[in-house]
Amino acid sequence: MATVSGIIVVLSCKNVVHDRHWLAVEYIWVLVPYMTYDIYVMYLCHWHKSQEKGILQKKHSLASVWSFLLQERLMVTHHLFILIVLTPITQHFRGELGDFFVGCIFIAELSTPFVSLGKILMQLKMQDTLLHKVNGILILVTFFVCRILLFPFMYAAYARQVGMPLYLVPFRIPLHCNIANASLIAPQLYWFRLICRKAARLYGGSPAHRS
Repeated sequence: MATVSGIIVVLSCKNVVHDRHWLAVEYIWVLVPYMTYDIYVMYLCHWHKSQEKGILQKKHSLASVWSFLLQERLMVTHHLFILIVLTPITQHFRGELGDFFVGCIFIAELSTPFVSLGKILMQLKMQDTLLHKVNGILILVTFFVCRILLFPFMYAAYARQVGMPLYLVPFRIPLHCNIANASLIAPQLYWFRLICRKAARLYGGSPAHRS
């Protein structure tokens, strides 16, 4: 849903700065409960895994919440950044500018179903199946294109719109735009590095090493 919405917005906004599309505003109200629910689900997964290992008490507590925040601090920070920082920006502070770029951010979710499928296949002990290997390739491609190349694409789209060389864009746009983009791409680069390491084990190691 996020990716389809993003593609519709991007294709509809010929002027990347001033053109508007209602999905760029309204879909945020789908994103907010999704991100909130996702944090809750991640906590439940962490809690159940801890129960299986006998690490935490059977009841939910501040200790279980703190353990979750420590272990998943980057992912939780990423979600909270979207909720606390990006949501007010997209809904209020940007005014009537930049629907195109909001649509681009929506497209980044294309890799999520493949990442989730990879985790499901691992839980089912299907690491050595063809499906897992094909899914691993899809994760690499969609993550790289939609979460890494996405940012140069947005800068290039702006450069084409205003008629300036690409390398000048970071110096001509407001500083907070560069800071926001850097804050978004930094965790993506970290996660992509982890994905590449896992792919190297999947396609290059022994069956025991892959497991």
